[in-house]
Amino acid sequence: MNISKIDLNLLIYLDVLLREKNVTKAASQLNITQPAMSNGLKRLRTLFNDPILVRTSDGMVPTERARSLAPIIRKILLELEEALQGEEEFNEASSTRVFRIMASDYAASTLIPGLLKKLNSIAPNITLDIMTPSDVTFHDVEAGKIDMAINRFDELPQSFHQKAIWRDTFSCLLSANNPLVKNFDLNSYLSAKHVWVSKTGFGVGVGMDPQDVQKLGWVDEALARLDKKRDIKVFTRNYHVAMQLALEDSLIATLPSKAALLHKNDSNFTIVKPPFEIPEIELKMIWSPLLHHDASHIWFRHLVMEVANECEA
Repeated sequence: MNISKIDLNLLIYLDVLLREKNVTKAASQLNITQPAMSNGLKRLRTLFNDPILVRTSDGMVPTERARSLAPIIRKILLELEEALQGEEEFNEASSTRVFRIMASDYAASTLIPGLLKKLNSIAPNITLDIMTPSDVTFHDVEAGKIDMAINRFDELPQSFHQKAIWRDTFSCLLSANNPLVKNFDLNSYLSAKHVWVSKTGFGVGVGMDPQDVQKLGWVDEALARLDKKRDIKVFTRNYHVAMQLALEDSLIATLPSKAALLHKNDSNFTIVKPPFEIPEIELKMIWSPLLHHDASHIWFRHLVMEVANECEA
């Protein structure tokens, strides 16, 4: 096969087709007609002497050859786009750029307010578009559709760039009228009703099972190591909801300390250290290699870290 005779646009077609697994959706993403994409698929089948996508009862499914090609083609295109991006100066004071950020509720509550305040001061015309983990996929980040994702991640694609924003401990948030405040130990903690709050990673969440400790997260795993279990009354994915529920005299919200400290000056709340050890969590920001050398993105990443370093520990 002589590469000089290959239409390199076909590699772009192949990359999008293997991600979307749908000719119409792939055509829409590339802003071409459906017949043009169908013709592209026909040419790809001829080029690789392989069906590439096969129609099944579950929709279009990539062949084994196509699956093996997918990471190779993706790597080639990412490196090519990165190489073609020219350097340009970035003037934040006059920029009208929109930065699209996927931020967990925890990150949005603790980091974004300070970031917005800083932007209002030095870059008043820049806009933030904050999305939730349910709004985007890893593919969106990898393709550069989302400038940055800020969350706690267990596993990440190797192609992503990443940087730790901070590490955080846990605190218990209680109503100032909660009778347990006067004698807060492990026994009193376990005797109370609790608010569970968490939302990590990407995708639409599912219902929680109080018996599935491994999926309950850091707090419950720490208790399980002590052969203990808390009585969860409410499950929520929203930190502000969890904090408001902690105003109930019978409920305790155990959550990252930076979130709890949002109420440090509110006399209605009491913040206390958990009566058992909970491992720290790490908040990270991740971004596509396509944006790694972009001048505006470099500036924005530095700004995020500057704001993070100013947040109260």
